[in-house]
Amino acid sequence: MTRSARYVLADVFTSRPFGGNPLAVFPDPDAVPPHLMPVIARELNLSETVFLLPPEDPRHAARMRIFTPEAELPFAGHPTVGTACIRVADGRGPRVPEGGELTFVLEQVAGPVSVRVRSESGGYSARFDVPQKPVPGDDSVPEVGRIAESLSLEETDLAGEDWAPRVFSCGVPFLIVPVRDLDALSRARLNSAGWERWIAPSEGPHVYLIAPDVNDPSSLRARMFAPALGVPEDPATGAAASALAGYLAARDPKPDGTRRWRIEQGVEMGRPSLIELEADERGGVVSAVRVGGGCVLLGEGRLDLLE
Repeated sequence: MTRSARYVLADVFTSRPFGGNPLAVFPDPDAVPPHLMPVIARELNLSETVFLLPPEDPRHAARMRIFTPEAELPFAGHPTVGTACIRVADGRGPRVPEGGELTFVLEQVAGPVSVRVRSESGGYSARFDVPQKPVPGDDSVPEVGRIAESLSLEETDLAGEDWAPRVFSCGVPFLIVPVRDLDALSRARLNSAGWERWIAPSEGPHVYLIAPDVNDPSSLRARMFAPALGVPEDPATGAAASALAGYLAARDPKPDGTRRWRIEQGVEMGRPSLIELEADERGGVVSAVRVGGGCVLLGEGRLDLLE
């Protein structure tokens, strides 16, 4: 017996086709048996593939299962933005008029995620509330020299004591590594032997490099390496951006209020992405994080599943 499963392709955290981070979403509930979900994710070999299921809470829009080529994730950013936009564009929810907005909840393993989708200039963008606040790791990060070696950099390429590497997580732990400038960021290459020896066994096996803009504290460029997830490098990583909000607030606490950043990623891969990050701070601690960006729908396809 053969049955067909439809999927939709989109580029996320971009406003133009073939930029941003590619995503595949299987929007028809229960179209794919659970045992085939990780197999299909490996076959498509994108950073993430999403399978939608009926929500556990009938007030919510859908339940998401998110797979990289190697693992299932409890939470991820570009799948959230892309799935929300695809759901609206696919006619699964009320139609959004030009310039209008629609808010609904998508269930993930990490918790329910409130998403607001906006229709603009013939395309879509979405912003979501991160389901878990960023929390720091236990500070048992590898030595700076070992981190630099794992990234094919010199220790002097890292940003220095004021920007010490730390682990933060909003459900997925990232080792946040600031580098001194865009040149160092562009020269970084994952050294597999160093990564396997020093970083893979650590609390934060996924590496998020950032190059702060010295002239504009609200602007950064980033790269993300996650070989443990089957993702050698990711063009745009909403979960890492979410964790970064905790790092930035801990490094430089501000008075109560809302802070905003714009993060470029994927430039070195030829897939430029733009992530909009904002965080509410209360008493020097992040109380809420929101992540947003654009989405371009590319097309759809079908897989024939033999049973």
